[in-house]
Amino acid sequence: MATLADVARAAGVSKATASRALMRPEMVADITLQRVRGAAERLGFHPNPAARALTTGRTGMIGLIVPTLANPFFAPLVLGAQQAAEETDSHLLLTVSEYSAEREAALADRISEQVDGLIMVAPVGPDAALRERARRRPLVLVDRRSGQLPAVVLDTASGTSALVRHLLDLGHRDIAYVSGPAGSWADAQRRTSMAGQAAAAGARLRVLGPLPPTFDAGIGAAAALPSGTTAAIAYNSYLALGLLHGLTAAGVRVPEDMSLAAADDLTALGATSPAVTALGVPVGEAGALAVTRLLEVCAGSRRTVVTELPTELHRRASTAAPGRPAAGPRPH
Repeated sequence: MATLADVARAAGVSKATASRALMRPEMVADITLQRVRGAAERLGFHPNPAARALTTGRTGMIGLIVPTLANPFFAPLVLGAQQAAEETDSHLLLTVSEYSAEREAALADRISEQVDGLIMVAPVGPDAALRERARRRPLVLVDRRSGQLPAVVLDTASGTSALVRHLLDLGHRDIAYVSGPAGSWADAQRRTSMAGQAAAAGARLRVLGPLPPTFDAGIGAAAALPSGTTAAIAYNSYLALGLLHGLTAAGVRVPEDMSLAAADDLTALGATSPAVTALGVPVGEAGALAVTRLLEVCAGSRRTVVTELPTELHRRASTAAPGRPAAGPRPH
């Protein structure tokens, strides 16, 4: 196994210079940095994380807390974050909160001393707790706003408002929203946006939930849709798939009897029969951007940057005028 001394010898520099190049690259000339890094790569040498932490005060680790890994929605986010981290020679420490504020806080406490900063995805804990945590450790939120904290927000509030407009344009006036988990900031934003859009058109929005964002919960929601409802919007793809299954099993035709849409867009929604109208959400971009923002905070930036990433309405065959079949496949 290669040592720091081997790297220094191969690069033609002292051991101290090799250490500075690997631990504090801003302290050496670019040509020296390139020689040392090239030698380290050829020899397969990786600095010891503990030694780097003692030397620089940085661990090179980024904590990433996601609500679940059972939902494929979060996979592109994790991948985007990982790729962005690797580009800066950082590494992810991934943990799962299971949509629990208590577990979320416990995980953040547990890993805080091991990481340079935290990315919390769709956290459900209170604003006061998030602000206090940000005072102790660099923090960036994803899909949550909290005061002046840096955040990357998926603009599904505007997106779900566009879904409501789409249904209104088709002639629907009694729409159900099958909502997500209790404490979800994004869910609350969507409810407010959709209710305002419906009210402005003299239509009605009825909310079911909060519900766990699962396939089984969607099946249950299908049986609980209020009488008179002609369209339903699901918090996520899993709920939408459960709704489609439950409605079909009950003999309710989609879209002839009930139009259906989802506030995110797993690949499966385009392969169902009928394919489900949904919002395309740039989840991978959100993960990468969150890492970039966090590293800026770790480097001393005091800017408060909240970036909203737009969504895209994908019109498919699951939405049609009340009592009518869809006109056929529609372009995204």
